[in-house]
Amino acid sequence: MTQTNEVGSTAISTSIHRATQRGEPALVAFLTAGYPKLESFLQDLNRIAEVADVVEIGVPFSDPMADGMTIQRSSQKALENGVTLSWILATLKSSPHRPKAPLLLMSYLNPLLSYGIDQLPQAMKEAGVSGVIVPDLSLEECADLKSALNAEGLALVQLVSPVTPADRLKRIVAHSDGFVYAVTLTGTTGKKTADPTQVADYLNAVKACATIPVCAGFGIRSVEQVRVLAGMADGVIVGSALIEAIERGSDPVEFLKQLRS
Repeated sequence: MTQTNEVGSTAISTSIHRATQRGEPALVAFLTAGYPKLESFLQDLNRIAEVADVVEIGVPFSDPMADGMTIQRSSQKALENGVTLSWILATLKSSPHRPKAPLLLMSYLNPLLSYGIDQLPQAMKEAGVSGVIVPDLSLEECADLKSALNAEGLALVQLVSPVTPADRLKRIVAHSDGFVYAVTLTGTTGKKTADPTQVADYLNAVKACATIPVCAGFGIRSVEQVRVLAGMADGVIVGSALIEAIERGSDPVEFLKQLRS
């Protein structure tokens, strides 16, 4: 990993491209903010950012519709710890060290609206956050947030799935920044393990209409999956499996490293 002080859509794409130029898929790692403990958040984040090419910071929410039980558990614990979007941004801003990997927020829409769309982009920049993924925000309703983020050079990463119609797929991909989040499974995160051989045509279709990197997520748990997906996507997104490693007391950094072994 090469440290960068750049913040924004370009930083995300550049970091992913660096990984592919090394001959390996980029690793996008998910960490729920303030989980398992508030006081370890920055240390955990910085350690994970030493290994990952991009880090998604999960903003805990009481009704995470796209997340399975693993991330729901971590989100509930973080909420009990008092984590809010304001706390996340303030904690990142106050840190004397910026993580080596570009940061993304993974948030449902309500916390963003509560914070204030007009105030959010500048606060993100000051905190060193390059963009946001919003699972419950449709393409038709994203114009205000996307405009506010893009005005500051920040990314709104869009999601597509295996059941996205071809014409809609092209429109969503065209409106994504940083990378395209290609969901490999229907349903919620952590529900089952992805079979890369079953999504080859889908990922090829996403890449065919994308001018930015494509990263595959949901159900990524093993180095074998990563090896197969390396020929189909620019990066892989690891969320539930990483949270489960933390739950069982394993070192999350070692878990991520073994995905590249």
